[in-house]
Amino acid sequence: MDTLATDERDERTDEDRREPMAKKARRRPADQVYDTLLTQLMSQRIEPGSRVTVDALARELGVSQTPIRDALNRLEADDLVVRVPNAGYRIPPQITRDRFEDMLEARLLLEPAAARMAAERASTKQLARLRAVLDEMATLSDGHTAYGEFGLLDAAFHDVVARSGGNRVIHEALARMHAHVHLFRLVYDAQVTDLATSEHEEVLAAVAARDPDAAAYAMRRHILLSGERIRRLFDEEPGGDDASRG
Repeated sequence: MDTLATDERDERTDEDRREPMAKKARRRPADQVYDTLLTQLMSQRIEPGSRVTVDALARELGVSQTPIRDALNRLEADDLVVRVPNAGYRIPPQITRDRFEDMLEARLLLEPAAARMAAERASTKQLARLRAVLDEMATLSDGHTAYGEFGLLDAAFHDVVARSGGNRVIHEALARMHAHVHLFRLVYDAQVTDLATSEHEEVLAAVAARDPDAAAYAMRRHILLSGERIRRLFDEEPGGDDASRG
């Protein structure tokens, strides 16, 4: 299969998954249910590790099963729920301290390299896509729904950087982690969005300037700073490291 055709297909798929967020004017019942469930997940009103069913959610939200199924399918695509055969859906547990540290090490190995390659290889369309994702982040307001959407857009930004680098193995390895979604589930903190946005802008500026060294540095700095912000959450838990090791 032609590589360019595959890349364009992949980008359309990624765009389609985020389209409901970008087009708030066309609100469908499934969009409203999605926002409600995303809010409940990010605020942990629906607890990590718990199970949910279509019937129970339809009764609780007072809607039919169709928008519930649609919303759950989208949340499953975002790795926020896991389908359990013949038993509804399960909310993934929060990541452990060990898992977090492993993910951080893997990201430090892969993402600066991806950013370096993106500075060398990104197309004009991919640069525009990165700019569009950051612009959409800037339009979000406060609240758990917006925070959840920011987390998904954060994941989309890193995904486009990795895709722009042109190394499919690196892109696939990072995509399988779903690191950004799980990290944003750990805590609701509006300050995180401001800091991450500033760091994303530095990454994009370096990639757009076609400066591989600066792009790799900006990405590494962003991951390290983000890691410190998250690590403090584990350190503040009762019992310290032992409380979060699974």
